[in-house]
Amino acid sequence: MAVRRRSIVAVPFFFLFCFSSVSLSKQEQSNHPQNKSSFSLSFPLKSHSLPHDKFQSLRSSVGGAAASAVAVKSPFKYSMVPVVSLPIGTPPQTQDMILDTGSQLSWIQCHNNAKKTAAKKTAAAAGGRVSSSAATFDPSLSSSFSVLPCNHPLCKPRTPDFTLPTSCDQNRLCHYSYFYADGTLAEGNLVREKFTFSSTQATPPLILGCASSSGDDKGILGMNLGRLSFPSQAKVSKFSYCVPAPASRSGPSPTGSLYLGDNPNSRAFQYIGLMTFSQGQSQRMPNLDPLAYTVAMQGIRIGSRRLSIPPMAFRPNAGGAGQTMIDSGSEFTYLVDEAYDKVREEVVRLVGPLMKKGYMYSGVADMCFDGDAAAIGRSIGDLAFQFEKGVELVVAKEKVLAEVDGGVHCLAFGRSSMLGAASNIIGNFHQQNQWVEFDLPNRRVGFGRADCSRS
Repeated sequence: MAVRRRSIVAVPFFFLFCFSSVSLSKQEQSNHPQNKSSFSLSFPLKSHSLPHDKFQSLRSSVGGAAASAVAVKSPFKYSMVPVVSLPIGTPPQTQDMILDTGSQLSWIQCHNNAKKTAAKKTAAAAGGRVSSSAATFDPSLSSSFSVLPCNHPLCKPRTPDFTLPTSCDQNRLCHYSYFYADGTLAEGNLVREKFTFSSTQATPPLILGCASSSGDDKGILGMNLGRLSFPSQAKVSKFSYCVPAPASRSGPSPTGSLYLGDNPNSRAFQYIGLMTFSQGQSQRMPNLDPLAYTVAMQGIRIGSRRLSIPPMAFRPNAGGAGQTMIDSGSEFTYLVDEAYDKVREEVVRLVGPLMKKGYMYSGVADMCFDGDAAAIGRSIGDLAFQFEKGVELVVAKEKVLAEVDGGVHCLAFGRSSMLGAASNIIGNFHQQNQWVEFDLPNRRVGFGRADCSRS
């Protein structure tokens, strides 16, 4: 579950987007069978704030040829979720997409926008990249675009890893719909389209959602373990990202990095295993998300004190409750009640008199403060998520509080039960200034401390 929260202060930043293991089309493979070169492309971006209370993600949605080395420099912005601008279609149209390790289905905005069509067609006729400043994709301008018909297997009910509601529309095309928790709707058609990085390098046509109506103006880049996620369809075996801490209001915009493929910094990473579940296990565990990046967290440390939380609180029980997942699409970290209560108990012991009485942020976070956030953080101490082999994911004491509104800062934790979830979700706030690498063939995730603004 990627739990997205509104950014009170939109903080733009840039990511380095490097593809070194993207599957190419058959023509491109034959033309470049031994190609190991790379090239860079730069994409513009603008500030972005997510709507408030969009607690749900598309986690419930849908979910090998030789690879040629592709390096794509893609600027990102950070507004509580990482957003990348990517070139999609033939010729490419730039689309803003949320990088979400908690979702399978990637989807783009395909709203009709007649006012911009003429300008787009002029650019397309000239063979250039089509500007998409309105964050919409025009299918009529792409020669590689196609729509899935109603008789496609993914449009039939009871597909095991495709739980997104689908139906036949009036044109006999495969239609999907999804309601967010606040009642807004995302719906459209399932389609096939390429990610086009140059005239000679592109992914094969991938199955995407083409949203004709949605409550957000950004798409989703689904990165989980599902067979129809972007890594699975594009044959990406590794990816990693480094999320910088937000800058101050008056400071420069921070810069982070995302790699698809090998990361040159990986020699310094510490790795832990990803938990795996058979189809039989997952079917018997109704609260489990088998497509999530699930880790066997062992504990939480605040300062020098390891909290008295039993390790089983962080692992799925017989029904799947207690699963701990790493989610780039969630800002805060959400804990089951047994773990949240212990964290709150320790924070009250350390800085209880400074807590903002009777205040709860968005109905999920109640460890909040007025005053000097850095000084309060120093009184709380470093915060660490503990794993096997002594590996820790550490948040420095000066950065443990998140600014949420009008000078109010909160410890970036919420109760997962308040979201109707039974899982532990490690959000992107607690992944700041860390390389986080997902090594899919080896079923492991790596962490490496970094100044992400310089990575």
